[in-house]
Amino acid sequence: MKTVFHAPARLLVVLSLAGWAFAADAPPAGKQPAGALWIGAATVDITPDKPVPLDGHRNLRVSNKVESPITATALALEARHGDKALDQAVIVSCDLVAIRRGILEKVREKVKPRLPDFDPAKLFLCATHTHNAPVTVEGRYALPESGVMKPAQYVDWMTARVAEAIVASWQKRRPGKVGWGQGQAVVAQNRRAVYADGTAEMYGPTNTERFRGIEGYEDHNLDVLFFWDEQDRLLATAINVPCPAQEAEGGLAIHADFWHPVRRALRQRHGNDLCVLAWTGAGGDQTSRPMYGRAAEERMRKLRGLTRLDEVARRIVRGWEEAYDAARHDVRREVAFCHRVEPIELPLRKVTEAEVAEARKEAAKYAGDPAQRWNYRWHQEVVERYEAQKTGAEGPYSMELHVLRLGDVAIATNDFELYTDYGVRIKARSPAVQTFVIQLAGSGGYLPTERAVRAGGYGAVIQSSRVGPEGGQVLVNRTVQAIDELWRK
Repeated sequence: MKTVFHAPARLLVVLSLAGWAFAADAPPAGKQPAGALWIGAATVDITPDKPVPLDGHRNLRVSNKVESPITATALALEARHGDKALDQAVIVSCDLVAIRRGILEKVREKVKPRLPDFDPAKLFLCATHTHNAPVTVEGRYALPESGVMKPAQYVDWMTARVAEAIVASWQKRRPGKVGWGQGQAVVAQNRRAVYADGTAEMYGPTNTERFRGIEGYEDHNLDVLFFWDEQDRLLATAINVPCPAQEAEGGLAIHADFWHPVRRALRQRHGNDLCVLAWTGAGGDQTSRPMYGRAAEERMRKLRGLTRLDEVARRIVRGWEEAYDAARHDVRREVAFCHRVEPIELPLRKVTEAEVAEARKEAAKYAGDPAQRWNYRWHQEVVERYEAQKTGAEGPYSMELHVLRLGDVAIATNDFELYTDYGVRIKARSPAVQTFVIQLAGSGGYLPTERAVRAGGYGAVIQSSRVGPEGGQVLVNRTVQAIDELWRK
């Protein structure tokens, strides 16, 4: 097999054009008409060329180097019956912490005048959750007056780059083939330790007499989509891993975390132009770092001569190859494709008297220190939520739900760092052969389970969570209902 080494420049646009088509024969009475389904894909670099504040930590970090490029990859889909468009979608995977409020709207504004034949409502973005990407919201940190690219400046530039990827993928779509498969990869590991007193702690110590277990389930399934051209050349792939990209989670370097070595390895095997979409599955309570047994894991990694990022990437690539080898025996030219966009409202998590009292006390500690702006806002927002709740001014959490059917595959989005149990509930009830749950299509914060809320700790306390277990079950029910309707259709 020919090996191609990938060394992307930060301002280089890498295009990969893909597609599939299937026969538009007359359908049976009462059935949705068959249509030709086309696909295009494009990758752009969204790495800033100046120092930026880095997202994901309480304290200010300003980048001082680029360890690996961060990218956005767009996948464009359209089903046609003759010259008539039946349905469409563009999905963009971004190396960001989250898709903060306003970003999707900016991208849609920039795309709309350039693509009159595409409905911007059928576009959504999702984040890998690398903690070494730029901040994309103003006011989170006290920033230097000069020498740093401000969040608003970065967002303006980045959304223009994302729009370029969308336009390129849409304009260059063409017929091809699609397949799907599932492998396994031990990447997600629950990061909440439970103790004898019933409390839990994210990244809490496990080598203590107090330790009683790990709180929740871990999903090691690796769901993958593959797209070939009519000459059987692999052009794009989407990989759904139920774990955020937080292996590095620190330092002052910009990088894409474990997704960079995954992309590098797959391009070495399958061509430098391969577009790789990183879809983070339900993994709000997960990490790729082990909570126990670290010595044995580190020993094996060192014997292999790998870094931690490369070790995680090795597991993903092995699971991907496992899925690829099987999926090549079931390549489809003819598939059902439909895309439903539905605004849904989820009940907000109620702030208790005890929670607001604690939040007021903590906010007061940080109120006078600009360097502690993140910590102040983290607590003060709970106070503001309580006051809105008390006056009846608060509303439900509004979210745009995207559900797609692609052959035997269902794809469903949510805005949250969604605890894995919710993803399992959706997958278990879905009528699809495979169900891809994509989290962080917005910026909804953690959505913890009932047992996590009872145990407390970061990721489950009121400061971490706008929507709680009640809203989580509503999200599950509405998502499953939407998938069911596509299958009945």
